[in-house]
Amino acid sequence: MTTDIVEINNFIVLIEQSNADKPFIQKCEIDGDAVGFAFYGSGQVSLEIKHQNQTKIVTNTTGIAISFFGNNKVEFAHQIEPEKPLQSVSIFSKLKNLQTLSKEEQEIFNIYLPDLINPQADFVEGPKFYMTPDMQNAVHKIMTTQYTGNTRQMFLKSQVNELLAHFFAFLATDKKESLSHEDKSKLFMAKEIIEKNISSPPSLSELSKLIGLNNSKLKKNFKELFGVPVFKYLQEERLNKAYEMLSAGKENVQEVAWYVGYDSLSSFSNAFQSKFGVRPTEIKQQFFSNKS
Repeated sequence: MTTDIVEINNFIVLIEQSNADKPFIQKCEIDGDAVGFAFYGSGQVSLEIKHQNQTKIVTNTTGIAISFFGNNKVEFAHQIEPEKPLQSVSIFSKLKNLQTLSKEEQEIFNIYLPDLINPQADFVEGPKFYMTPDMQNAVHKIMTTQYTGNTRQMFLKSQVNELLAHFFAFLATDKKESLSHEDKSKLFMAKEIIEKNISSPPSLSELSKLIGLNNSKLKKNFKELFGVPVFKYLQEERLNKAYEMLSAGKENVQEVAWYVGYDSLSSFSNAFQSKFGVRPTEIKQQFFSNKS
């Protein structure tokens, strides 16, 4: 389990990742009265909440965004499931720190999270829903950024603000969600299957059978939920994985191309350059340059 703690303006941001081979429990505490948000890019977590001699279990899984109020009388314990790589971004602010926000920002919190801003208990649950494509993209950028030092701090600040803006924008929309919670759960399952099988993914027909949605609903609703068609998402994941592998420097370009499902090295190189603006060989050269 790796936890990166960053202080940004009035917020404490926890960026957590783990890929355990067996279940483990991570305990955490809140220092004082605080409002919290958590965005789960991947993983499956059982959150045990103890307060006032009561125990509540909340299951949070890939794609979920949650909000809550808690204080130092509340005990939290995360159970991280094996083979479900966890990626989460949690944002906390003490209630007193919210008073230092601009008048406009304070108004947003008061309008959309009144039960958390004026809590009537030690722990209060706020809105919980599946993230929009914009939120998913912000979480992905936070988890994969290569920036370091002050540049990273500046980048994270922009992404945290973006995440919160998208969160409140979602709450502000009056339109009813077109996808059911059950269908969203199945679509996130499809996304996980694609990510685990990028070199040889199932066909659309096979994927639809695996998740229990017909082909037309899978294609239409996948694009609605994730912002891109199934095949385009597969292409993006293949190239993101390729960039990660090339940056690590363990495999050569041909091996990486094969691993992510490209038979043609030229097709891989062209697609890579189109997405990242550089050839895959340049990433390798950069790695060896940094090593020397």
